Amino acid sequence: MTEGGKLIIFSAPSGSGKTTIVRHLLAQPELNLAFSVSATSRPKRGKEKDGEHYYFMTKSEFKNHIKNDDFLEWEEVYRDCFYGTLKSEVERLWAEGKNVIFDIDVVGGLRIKKKFPEETLAVFVKPPSVDELKIRLKKRSTESEDKINMRVAKASVEMATAPQFDSIIKNYDLDIALHEAHQLVANYVGASIPSLEEE
Repeated sequence: MTEGGKLIIFSAPSGSGKTTIVRHLLAQPELNLAFSVSATSRPKRGKEKDGEHYYFMTKSEFKNHIKNDDFLEWEEVYRDCFYGTLKSEVERLWAEGKNVIFDIDVVGGLRIKKKFPEETLAVFVKPPSVDELKIRLKKRSTESEDKINMRVAKASVEMATAPQFDSIIKNYDLDIALHEAHQLVANYVGASIPSLEEE
């Protein structure tokens, strides 16, 4: 892969608020960010659009991409449910002169960090507790109790990887977490941002 801008990874257990943080950062023009859309073999949920939320593909299409070494990283997150980052997606955004931001799971985030240690800022978003996470996931009411319990069990394992990331943002208060994330990314990409009073 050709080198380009910076890579900014946000990883966290499901329900930690990382997607909210990533959306906030994408709305800050001075950071010059573009979102890396992941590929997945899972079915669409609700109003999700192909190419905007994910690149949706069948399991066999996904496996073909693995065989052709098209992924920067990929993982079977749950049985028969694959997620991955296409190399072509990152190269497309780098060609546009953008810094690329990822909202991906912990394993994928650490894999990208390992491949591009110099260009990557890896941030772990920490929820107040696993119990709080369960409450947040239930509030979403998009998944069954079994799926929620699976995510909660996975969250305990994921929380243990936090020290392997460059930075940890504790999402106990969303406004503070958003400001911390903005500051962190701005410093990393060399952008100046308004002070908290001006925001």
